[in-house]
Amino acid sequence: MSPIETERLRLRRWRDADRAPFAAMSADPAVMEFFPSLLTPDQASAFIDRVEAHWDAHGFGNYALEERATGAFVGLTGLFKVFPEAHFAPSVEIGWRLARPFWSQGYAREAAEAVIATAFAEHDFPEIVAFTAVPNIRSAALMQRLGMTRNAADDFDHPGIAVGHPLRRHVLYRLSRADYERRERA
Repeated sequence: MSPIETERLRLRRWRDADRAPFAAMSADPAVMEFFPSLLTPDQASAFIDRVEAHWDAHGFGNYALEERATGAFVGLTGLFKVFPEAHFAPSVEIGWRLARPFWSQGYAREAAEAVIATAFAEHDFPEIVAFTAVPNIRSAALMQRLGMTRNAADDFDHPGIAVGHPLRRHVLYRLSRADYERRERA
């Protein structure tokens, strides 16, 4: 997928300079509230390496977000192939994670809408999915604002989270190409 510019954001591939602010963001308990654990700097760096390898292998991935006006690192938004154990695999997931200073400014929605538009324009994905832990109502609300829909029968226990952990149960939202195109024509 191509780099993307929105009114306020630049969505681009990762740079070495992104490692420190991403590590700081990934060690923030508020940012990581709905993840099973915080990331160490080494884990955060390894995550970026996996993201870049995914880009190289598939031609899409999670973008690093930067604020156009300041060049500040904002977070990430992008696409990733869903883990193969998922009942909805194979599919492509959209996700986002923003540093706390950039919350409640509409950046996550702005970036996600741009990623979805580019993904459907440049790839033949039949749908894009998103999922989060049940208590993460902010992300679920964004999924709804993006036009994604949930069928409770699709909800699942995340295989990467321990049995009994309060974040194991996840909700799944979907956006089909047909629904996206219908909404864009309206």
